[in-house]
Order: sequence, then C-alpha cells, then structure tokens
Amino acid sequence: MKKNADLCYLMSNWFASWFDTEYYHQLYNNRDEREAVRFITNILDYLKLPAGSKVLDIACGKGRHAKAISERGYHVIGTDLSPNSIDEANEMRNENLAFFVQDMREPFRTNEFDAAFNFFTSFGYFDSESDNEHAAAAFVQNLKPGGVLLIDFVNKAHALANIKAKATEVQMRGELKFDIERTFEDGRYLKNITVCEGEQCMRFQESLQSLVLADFERYFLPLGMELKQTFGNYDLEAYDAEQSPRLILLLQKK
Repeated sequence: MKKNADLCYLMSNWFASWFDTEYYHQLYNNRDEREAVRFITNILDYLKLPAGSKVLDIACGKGRHAKAISERGYHVIGTDLSPNSIDEANEMRNENLAFFVQDMREPFRTNEFDAAFNFFTSFGYFDSESDNEHAAAAFVQNLKPGGVLLIDFVNKAHALANIKAKATEVQMRGELKFDIERTFEDGRYLKNITVCEGEQCMRFQESLQSLVLADFERYFLPLGMELKQTFGNYDLEAYDAEQSPRLILLLQKK
C-alpha cells in the first residue's frame, strides 16, 4: 500500500523532482532567451517601478531573469522549489539580488514587495484547488498594499493547437534522446517525456492545468486584487482568447 501511496505522491508532485534534474534544464536549453529579455524589458517599461523597488520573482529557476530585473535598479529576490536551481542562482548573488528555496504555496515575506512576477507558465502545477488557492493567497500576502502582480500563462487555444500540431516529437541533446508525447486529458496539458542515454531510460511527466482568465479572476479577485490589464503576448499586445499565444495578467493589491 505504501508503494502505491509513494507513486501517487511522486505523480502529484512531479514538479518537485523533474525541475530539480539536469534533464529538465538540458531539454529546455534552447529556449529563446532574447524573447524572455524582451518581455521583461517591455513589462518593466510599462510598469515604471521606482528605482529601488523590491521585486519578487516567484518560481525563478536558475535566476537569469531575476538578474536581468535587478540590473534595472531594483532589489530582487528569486524563489524556487528546486534546491539545485537556487544553488546555481546564488552564484550571481549580490547586494541587490538573492535567491531562496521556497514553495510558492507559502508566503515568503508578508507585505514586503512592490511587485511580484510569476513568469513563463509557472502556476497550475498542482492537483487540487486548495493548492492553487494557497498559492494565490501567498502571492498576494507577499505584496505591499498597492503592489502589482504579473502572471504569465499559456493561452488555452494556443496550447491545444500546439498539442494537435506536435503530439509527438524527438529532440536530441548531445547523447541524450528525448521522446516527447503531448496530450490533453481531464482539463490538463500532459507532456510525457522519456529520456534515454544509450539503453538507459528514465520517464517523467509534466502536468499542467488548463487555466483560463475566469479561473485566475476566481483565485485572485476575492483576495483584494484588482485586474488592471491583460496582454496576449510578450510585446504586450491586446489579449484575444482565440488567437493570443499567452494570457498575461497584471493585478494590483488594493
């Protein structure tokens, strides 16, 4: 019985193990960093935060984007569940930039930050509504009154089209072979990943809820947040539920 319980725990907490492996970072090492930097530049130009503002990067990974934010003159803290990622991020630590291991479902510092960012579809990992609610509440508690929260999530129509267009694919990273299968089941985007090096293989699964604008409004508006703006891409163009690649929400704490 315990073996089955352990398996259920691993599947429901896939992000805790998968994001902490080198396989994850090798698979996604071809992400367009120029696009990420362009997005961060655009959103900081839009927000016009005062110099010295305190910024929280929630689910910061290895900290490259938190570093880019700090270089604009802000005091930035990045948090992530992956100890390996935080260890690497802290190699960039300085007086304006620091990193900590933290579960996003728990508040980090109450009423501390002028802005909090949750970039690149880093919400919706969990199996239960209560976990989403805890994460939303923690995001809000981290902010000062008047603080702003940005959430960047994949838009559902775009995600479903991508699954249809690329249901399966193979990617090579040196000697590593990644066999990827994408499906949509029970309201979740699933990505089954088999990593093989020679005859040695390991299997992982990414599982993400297909959240839409109404879901985020349901999580955040009752917590005293006001939806100020939505964007549909990293150039901050208008959001279109049928056409946009991204669902980017900008909320403010009352």
